[in-house]
Amino acid sequence: MKYAIGLIILAISFACTHHAPVSPDSQIADFQPPPLIVPEDNAYSPIRAELGRELFFDRRLSLDSSISCSSCHIPNRAFSDTVAISPGVNGELGFRNSPSLINIGYHPYFMREGGVPTLEQQVLVPIEEHAEMAFNIVALTERLTSDPVYSQMAQLAYNRPLDPYVITRAIANFERTLIGGTSAFDSYMQGTVNALNESEKKGMNLFFSDRTQCASCHGGYLFSSFEFAHNAQDTTNADLGRARLTGLSTDRYLFKVPSLRNVGLTAPYFHDGSFATLQEVLVHYNTGGSPLGLMDERIRPLGLSDDELRDLEAFLHSLTDE
Repeated sequence: MKYAIGLIILAISFACTHHAPVSPDSQIADFQPPPLIVPEDNAYSPIRAELGRELFFDRRLSLDSSISCSSCHIPNRAFSDTVAISPGVNGELGFRNSPSLINIGYHPYFMREGGVPTLEQQVLVPIEEHAEMAFNIVALTERLTSDPVYSQMAQLAYNRPLDPYVITRAIANFERTLIGGTSAFDSYMQGTVNALNESEKKGMNLFFSDRTQCASCHGGYLFSSFEFAHNAQDTTNADLGRARLTGLSTDRYLFKVPSLRNVGLTAPYFHDGSFATLQEVLVHYNTGGSPLGLMDERIRPLGLSDDELRDLEAFLHSLTDE
């Protein structure tokens, strides 16, 4: 889901709010997912989601029929990829890591710089991005209309022939069914106190503590504030983050805070996939980030011991939907 230059640029300003860390025990009663964000013209139905699922796994969506959406968003990896940068048509590489699609229907905006407001519009990005599917939505429609199954499903799902409207909405409809929330941590939050082992509980307490302030960026049901923040990486690379969208110097190296749900399945990490393991990510934040990186004010050396880092990692693995 990398950004296509010149495609669907919408310069919407979002305020960055800071959230104070809170104890999870105080939220057991109301720890619930937010409402799904669903356009009026694309309400869920089984046939719409099924059409979207078929399209999601169809390699014909790419110019040379070599890759599908699922090539970069692998189901058993929480719909993320296993490599730092996913190869597109002809093996061409973009420059952003493919994020997980689990719970994507809850997100308020899309792409790592937040330039796309709906899932329906986001579907166009990988189809037309030259380093991904490298196709054209009109040409894709012409290719798929010869498929009688798709034509029939389009009529049943949207009461119209298969067209760009149907393709984008059906895929988005399917993606909104990718909902997770059955992890060990969820069981704990629902009152099963032995759902987490002692190491995971210690890690949870560290995560929500004032000492680490992890929850100030990764708080709430989705473990993301969805604000734009510096991740304290080396900024000598060419990726300017949100500034690519807004052109503002104050947005340089700002990226949408990712959800940590299923984070144990989504390596490698960060927007460029430069961190291979969770251990590397935790060490990065424990030491206060790269000296060549711009710092969010909340990032500073934490001084966690090796045992504490292991506990924190154990807690992060408890966010996995088995």
